[in-house]
Amino acid sequence: MKKYFFTSESVTSGHPDKICDYIADHILDAAIAGDPYSKMAVEATIKDDFILIYGEANTKTVIDYAKIAKDVVKSIGYDEKYEVLVKVNKQSSEICNAVDGAELSAGDQGIMFGYATRESKSLMPLSIDMAHMLAKKLEEVRRGNDLIKPDGKTQVTVEYNGYEIVRVDTIVVSTQHSKDITQSELKKIIMEQVIAPVVDQKYIDDETKFLINPSGSFVVGGSFGDSGTTGRKIVVDTYGGHAPIGGGCFSSKDATKVDRSAAYYARYVCKNMVAHNFCDKCEIQLSYAIGEPRPLSIKIDTFNTSKYSNKELLDIVNENFDFSVKNIIDELDLRKPIYATTTNYGHFGKPYLPWEKIKELK
Repeated sequence: MKKYFFTSESVTSGHPDKICDYIADHILDAAIAGDPYSKMAVEATIKDDFILIYGEANTKTVIDYAKIAKDVVKSIGYDEKYEVLVKVNKQSSEICNAVDGAELSAGDQGIMFGYATRESKSLMPLSIDMAHMLAKKLEEVRRGNDLIKPDGKTQVTVEYNGYEIVRVDTIVVSTQHSKDITQSELKKIIMEQVIAPVVDQKYIDDETKFLINPSGSFVVGGSFGDSGTTGRKIVVDTYGGHAPIGGGCFSSKDATKVDRSAAYYARYVCKNMVAHNFCDKCEIQLSYAIGEPRPLSIKIDTFNTSKYSNKELLDIVNENFDFSVKNIIDELDLRKPIYATTTNYGHFGKPYLPWEKIKELK
């Protein structure tokens, strides 16, 4: 297909699903801060003024789950009083034994994908990169303007000619707001303070469409406008639909869960392959089985953007990267409380995260 359109979306921290991701990752960070070897899978669900925290935890850290949840919601910008119900059990000893055998092993079976492309400076697809930047900017603007509220979404449609980006076709920004602001006032703020500083004008033309709060009034938001649950924004968290997803979410899971750590490592590999000019676009699929320390399979695809064959590229990857669970955790230093910094605006493309660094390759 020569000419086509591709769309990706992002959400702000006040979106109900992201509230739950943020609670889960703050709980994980609290556990790891006190016990780096914590094994955690504690999630959250929110509706109206009720929060349910549930899952499995093996940690020496004493965690006040309710306090963390309430503090997180308040930090996002919601001032309501919340009731919190906690249902957290100890992780199954069978899973624990499978992970902590003679060699550190995967905590579950699954498939994970990594991806990188030259479309943006972050080596992320342009549509998701721009959607994240718009959502992040929207959050910055609303924290300095009481008329704009925490819940928000962005969406970007890019027009392609083959692999080449032609233009941005449509930008959508929807934001919760005070009843004391008109739609025309809101649109002016979003255009001037959110879209204009973020979007490179080289992608904009006379036919680019800007849809700001296309549904009209958006006063009721957050958990009072919709329910939220950890792990429901996995396309937002990854590549905006440009690459397949394995199906497992990231937030709440410690690094022994390869759903998270191996997906981070797969991005690390792909970014390095593109950054070192082995290809212009790279996708890797990994698969793991519970109790196994290394992947069952590794597949690479560069979409005909490399002078090397896929077999040659896979040899280069295997020469430079170790996909064992222990090495992933050690090389990326994943036993630190860094996970709340990953929650919002994508788990990839942020230069300060360890899986975004460029290393020397043989």
